[in-house]
Amino acid sequence: MKKYNKEEWLPLVNEKGEVTGKAPRSICHSGSRLLHPVVHLQIINAKNEIFLQKRSMKKDLLPGMWDTAVGGHIGVNEKLEDALKRETFEELGITEFEAHFNGSYLWESPREKELVFSFFCTRYNRININNDEVDEGRFWPKAEIEAHLDKNIFTPNFIYEYRQIIEPQLREVSNRKNK
Repeated sequence: MKKYNKEEWLPLVNEKGEVTGKAPRSICHSGSRLLHPVVHLQIINAKNEIFLQKRSMKKDLLPGMWDTAVGGHIGVNEKLEDALKRETFEELGITEFEAHFNGSYLWESPREKELVFSFFCTRYNRININNDEVDEGRFWPKAEIEAHLDKNIFTPNFIYEYRQIIEPQLREVSNRKNK
């Protein structure tokens, strides 16, 4: 256990989000399928475009791929809202924003299993990328995203969330604007 002392520890949860234990990040990402919680923030501008980040080439998972604007682990004993604020600041430098919970879902890949808490944001003070986690970021129109869904530039998790949560949300917002 000494080798894990300096490592980030993550809470383990059941499918309802109730904490059942904790484990080192490396174990959670080793194919163990230990369920751990994460937050995602989708940023939508006035043109109904989605902000995406290009993951740093230094990342151990899916480097260089385009992904949700903000995504990160919830820490042990950290509240969901605090994790969302921390990750949003760390990845995009945003200090003030208004987020709305849009649902949760299970995401499983060969290396990990996550309980994703997804949020939408249309109001924020500014985006200032200045870190080692994100190489770049920009707003993408819906048509451009859809034209690239099968081009292997987006993370599989983003594609899933786009189809299940984001695209229906964008359609709803667009329908409201057209009424």
